[in-house]
Amino acid sequence: MITLSESAAQHVSNFLAKRGKGIGVRLGVKTSGCSGMAYKLEFADSTEGDDIVFDSHGLKVLVDPKSLPYLDGTELDYTKEGLNEGFKFNNPNVKDECGCGESFQV
Repeated sequence: MITLSESAAQHVSNFLAKRGKGIGVRLGVKTSGCSGMAYKLEFADSTEGDDIVFDSHGLKVLVDPKSLPYLDGTELDYTKEGLNEGFKFNNPNVKDECGCGESFQV
């Protein structure tokens, strides 16, 4: 299961309202960076044939089957720390992260 924090759900809802369309977010992983994998995140307008769909705070969280084992149990949060703000993946599967925080290992 993959969930959105209340803060992330509010941010996604506000963004989709400004866009005028969308059902939620699509999450995935790709091979990248010095630790091996990096997250992918995009706003979703519709589901695709092989998507696994989770409902969280009235929004859809879409994940492709290949990414799910790496993301299962993850909570997507939206944080503001000083001048920095953005999405944060709270992923219980991560064993190691690179120093810059752009990639991870499971």
